[in-house]
Amino acid sequence: MPIIINLDVMMAKRKMSLNELSEKVGITLSNLSILKNGKAKAVRLETLEAICKALNCQPGDILEYVEE
Repeated sequence: MPIIINLDVMMAKRKMSLNELSEKVGITLSNLSILKNGKAKAVRLETLEAICKALNCQPGDILEYVEE
């Protein structure tokens, strides 16, 4: 898939664990893990907004387009 999710990179930069981000964003650990591992087929804009607020970043810091 040409869309890469760099959630793990941003979490490492902010020194935030998956558990901590899950609590701040309000989504389950399993759903956040699916997103972090690049297995998600879609991301709700509300979820993306909450993640950006929690990590103090922009959507472009998390999502990346790479041509195949």
